[in-house]
Amino acid sequence: MRKSSQPLAIALAATLLTTACSTAPSVPQPYSKEEVRQRVEEDRRGMYSDQEPVTRPITFYEAAARALKYNLDYRLKLMESTLSRQLVDVTKHDMLPKLVASAGYTHRSNDSGGVSVGIQDGQISLRPSTSEQRYHRLADLDLTWSTLDFLVAYERTQQKADQVLMAEERRRKVVQNVLQDVRNAYWRALGAQRLIGQVDALLNKVRQGLKAAQEADEKGLLPRQQALAYQRALLDAVSLLSARRQDLELARAELAALMSLPPDQPFTLADEAEQRMPNDRFDVAGLEQMALESRPEIMEEWYRKRVTDNDIKIAKAELWPSLSVDLGGHYDSNAYLYNNAWSAIGLRLSYNIFNLLKIPVLNEAQDSQNKVGDLRRMSLSMAVLTQVRVALQRYHLALEQLDFAEESLQVDNRLRRFAEASAQVSADSRLEFIRADARMLLAQYQRYAAYSEAQAAWGRLYNSVGLDVMPDAIASHDVPTLASEIEQTMQGWQQKLYPSAVDSKS
Repeated sequence: MRKSSQPLAIALAATLLTTACSTAPSVPQPYSKEEVRQRVEEDRRGMYSDQEPVTRPITFYEAAARALKYNLDYRLKLMESTLSRQLVDVTKHDMLPKLVASAGYTHRSNDSGGVSVGIQDGQISLRPSTSEQRYHRLADLDLTWSTLDFLVAYERTQQKADQVLMAEERRRKVVQNVLQDVRNAYWRALGAQRLIGQVDALLNKVRQGLKAAQEADEKGLLPRQQALAYQRALLDAVSLLSARRQDLELARAELAALMSLPPDQPFTLADEAEQRMPNDRFDVAGLEQMALESRPEIMEEWYRKRVTDNDIKIAKAELWPSLSVDLGGHYDSNAYLYNNAWSAIGLRLSYNIFNLLKIPVLNEAQDSQNKVGDLRRMSLSMAVLTQVRVALQRYHLALEQLDFAEESLQVDNRLRRFAEASAQVSADSRLEFIRADARMLLAQYQRYAAYSEAQAAWGRLYNSVGLDVMPDAIASHDVPTLASEIEQTMQGWQQKLYPSAVDSKS
């Protein structure tokens, strides 16, 4: 019987080897062009799906609401936070006892059996016999619970819960960054929308002025040095206006990307009055305290310390004695058994004595981790305080630059009116009017740029403190409602944290 089983084993091994070779991966196959095209189409549909249509001019708060509701980075962080919560629920089940059901059968090619041999004389006292059928069915239902598994699962659940909080802090940071980016882009895009038409008309005037200056030079109507000076001034104006125009037009494309609008989606910004900029009188100590309490980076680092602490706790939990309880029901169809069904219960206590050697090493590792975590958090806190101070200084400088730009605009506006009044007198005065017109429009650009920079500096200050502007849920909010809630939240924070700045300046 032993010899007859060898060909069967060889045939089985050959079959398994042939199957493994036939199913082994061959040369890697890249995606086809058609598959790539379909993937691109699906991604395009997914990027811009389920969005509320743009049916009216977009205000600043509506732009922020669209960016926060449809921004892909924010949606990714939101899904990561949801996934972390689901992983906590999965880990909780590891604390439950293990209930394992199994069934199967066993078949032998011959009979199992044995004989009884005398210990002293070595004589066989019984003829060969068996108590097991060649074929019989088995079924088991075992309930097992271990204190060690429970402790490890409990610590891992706590660790996953802290990772949920870390994911939430990362989501908060994305919200704050998106809002700051929207603030940076919106006011520049609005300035572009207001001035693009004027710039195009002025560029035509400047080209005509350049042609007139060249003709005046050729005809001797102006001294050559003066004519060249006018041409140089007009060319400088064209260069500056073109650079400003490109900057503001790029802001519009940037804003559309932040709101997750398709590149070819037309939209108009609401020509609303500019928001009044708060003055720069702040409670610096209060802002620094709020930043240390609220910044997502610091909170995430603090939760990370608890996560690393749980790593040590898990390692220490594995050092405890393991007490396991086993309870099961069993069935065996073997006809030679007196009882084919039975239940069993067992209690087992085990401990690896060498685990005691790990305790000093784990204690040292825990102390080192705590020191590293505290030092990393303090270093981050120092950086946050620096950011708050720098944001305050930048906002102060931005307000000064805005004041200077407004004064420059007023002066250039008066110069333009004087040049316009004398524009009909001579070629010299007409060229001077074009140059004054270009200077005044450039001053308008500089004023819009200064205002948008002041808004950006205000956003950086807002962001450096770590203030939240989002309600608890946004998926069920339409854009106008969400925009209204963001506006109320931001105004509430301003009244609470910047009481000395409520006396705003325009």
